[in-house]
Amino acid sequence: MKTLVILPTHQEAGNIENVLRRLRRALPDANVLVVDDASTDGTCDVARALGEDLGNIEILSRPTKNGLGNAYRTGFEWGLQHDFDILCEIDADLSHEPEVLPQLVSAAAMGADLVIGSRYVPGGAIRGWPKNRLFLSRWGNRYVAFLLGLAINDATSGFRAFRAETVRRFDLASTTSDGYTFQVETTYRLVRGGARIVEIPIVFHERTVGASKMSGRIVREALLLVTMWGLRDILRGRRASPTIISRET
Repeated sequence: MKTLVILPTHQEAGNIENVLRRLRRALPDANVLVVDDASTDGTCDVARALGEDLGNIEILSRPTKNGLGNAYRTGFEWGLQHDFDILCEIDADLSHEPEVLPQLVSAAAMGADLVIGSRYVPGGAIRGWPKNRLFLSRWGNRYVAFLLGLAINDATSGFRAFRAETVRRFDLASTTSDGYTFQVETTYRLVRGGARIVEIPIVFHERTVGASKMSGRIVREALLLVTMWGLRDILRGRRASPTIISRET
């Protein structure tokens, strides 16, 4: 199936060559869309040069930093306009192993609406995080699952594959959150709509080059929005019923 890998970047000159070469080896026939937000370190220059070498790499260079969610919405719209069948998300800092992408794409090709590379199913793991960040991530996911009624182990994971028809049917381009809450919002919308979601175990690696984009503002946005959505559903009596999720190991 025609596959697009969406790769948001901001100041990733130290990682972009490695991730693009590994992506090409993992999915030789896939297209890659680099959505760059105002990098000043030469990220786009490196990506363009590699595009000439590797082929099927497009660069969208944006003049301002618009956030992760906005970058993925832009990528979704571009992928739908160019008739791709599967749309993938992956971080540019090599925290996600590109070699796992074929598993995600295969599960989507076999009928899953959304395939999540999950750190919190058997076989999944996180390497290199301090205990406080592990605690925040684990309990953040449990809070999301409880408040929104999601039977999802890793609703905040940014390593994903969507069927393009699912992105269109659920109008994921109309989501509004910009930080990592974007991952929760898209999952929440799909669960409420009865989509089939598969979680596949991954090993997540803390970046070794460049600076993390995680911030207190992003955490606060996630806490506020999830709480608002959950309380709204409870007050309206529309809380989602937990969905049975397939897990591949």
